[in-house]
Amino acid sequence: MDTGVVIVDYGAGNLRSVAKALDKIGFPAWVTQRPQDVQGARGVILPGVGSSGSAMAALQHRGLVEPLREAAAKGAPLFGVCLGLQLLLESSEEDPRPCLGILKGKVRRFAPGLKVPHMGWNQVVPVKEHPIFQNVPSGSFFYFVHSYYAEPADASAVLGATEYGVTFCSALAAGNLVATQFHPEKSGPVGLRLYENFMKLMVLEGARPSSGR
Repeated sequence: MDTGVVIVDYGAGNLRSVAKALDKIGFPAWVTQRPQDVQGARGVILPGVGSSGSAMAALQHRGLVEPLREAAAKGAPLFGVCLGLQLLLESSEEDPRPCLGILKGKVRRFAPGLKVPHMGWNQVVPVKEHPIFQNVPSGSFFYFVHSYYAEPADASAVLGATEYGVTFCSALAAGNLVATQFHPEKSGPVGLRLYENFMKLMVLEGARPSSGR
């Protein structure tokens, strides 16, 4: 059964803010913690705050790990936000518990000496073309709160880069997956544009990435 677009509720995300952002742009989504809703979803948004270990424990407890993997495998557009991006990878230096492993790669902690969390507005520079950044000016500023960053095994998965002591992956894309380390719902009009692009171009029209540049 097609359950439309769902926001995954596992008790560790700013899902209400995401839901309000989608309502604002006219694309309401269903907040759910039911595995069957995720399995039948046309599109999935995985928000997250907190630690990777506790988030994975919560997903496992609610029976959401396999439905998320299955949704990604069947080609449903999936948007990971903040911790939701990190959970898509295989492992994190934050906790020994494995992550979802939907995308190969690791999550690294910022080097000693850098103030963590990296919090506030910072610039995101797209490194390839993708529908999610349509009509978003290159070098736009988005809102971040995080102490770890993603390091995909395949560098071609990096969609956007940001500087904070190191150049890190602040947005990624691979097939039907997109994810941002920043919070679009806290990033003003450009953040709302990302959600609108996801809903219109990836979920409704089924757009896929170009070969990049």
